Amino acid sequence: VQLQASGGGLVQAGGSLRLSCTASGHTFSRSAVSWFRQAPGKEREFISGITWTGDNTYYANSVKGRFTISRDTSDYTVYLRMNSLKPEDTAVYFCAARVGIPTIRRREYDYWGQGTLVTVSS
Repeated sequence: VQLQASGGGLVQAGGSLRLSCTASGHTFSRSAVSWFRQAPGKEREFISGITWTGDNTYYANSVKGRFTISRDTSDYTVYLRMNSLKPEDTAVYFCAARVGIPTIRRREYDYWGQGTLVTVSS
């Protein structure tokens, strides 16, 4: 499975962005997919995850109510809609996949995308 994250950019505080994670490989259709982010000087942290069916979603408290994760199984894409962005959301965002359910532990993911930079100006 190869993952490609895209959709990052520069946005003002309060604005919105939608990130996409596209994948190649049939395994993706049976994989949980999560988004992590890493701000300068900080650990990579779990943001949101979705099961392979799309029936269950998970969010970190810091983004709950502002971010929405979804997936389109027809084109192997997972989206992260980010609303009400704050300067503290500035980070490189990564998507990752694993067989099973989403987990907050990054070491339990088998596949990673290359990251896309989100910058939120105040």
